[in-house]
Amino acid sequence: MYHFFPSKEALLVGVLEWYRDNLWTEVLTPAEQRAGDPIERVFALMGLYRLGMEMTGCTMGCPIGNLALELSDDHPAVRGMIDLNFRNWIAGVRGWLEAAEDRLPPGTDLDALAGFVLTVMEGGIMRSRAAGSLEPFDESITQLRAYFDLLLGGVAHTHTQEGGPS
Repeated sequence: MYHFFPSKEALLVGVLEWYRDNLWTEVLTPAEQRAGDPIERVFALMGLYRLGMEMTGCTMGCPIGNLALELSDDHPAVRGMIDLNFRNWIAGVRGWLEAAEDRLPPGTDLDALAGFVLTVMEGGIMRSRAAGSLEPFDESITQLRAYFDLLLGGVAHTHTQEGGPS
């Protein structure tokens, strides 16, 4: 391992570079393939994270979120890469929100909304890991859906995500 990476921090940066380079193919494109509507892509993405937690019994969570909680304070290079990965994730979701901008209230801060989606997802994952149950994640996503419904004019959604709340 040390032939390729001179330190543990360099290895972590390498892992985070892989995540940066593969965000679209591994995370965002699968959500796009599950939903054509840009708002529904947000919830397809949440469904994919939920599926991952279901498969691991709520023990794994988001790798970037885990690193942010455990390592970012002691490793400045790692912190920068974690932040970049979060910003890239937000930018991807923001792109979907831009595609639906005509359906959102005028003046909606798309950057802040995309960041809010990330915060809801990461918080839901942390709570589910602590509880050992998908229930906190599902509650968080239900509230995110309600918020989007309000933004979109209160139109009730009957679309059900595979394995997630409606």
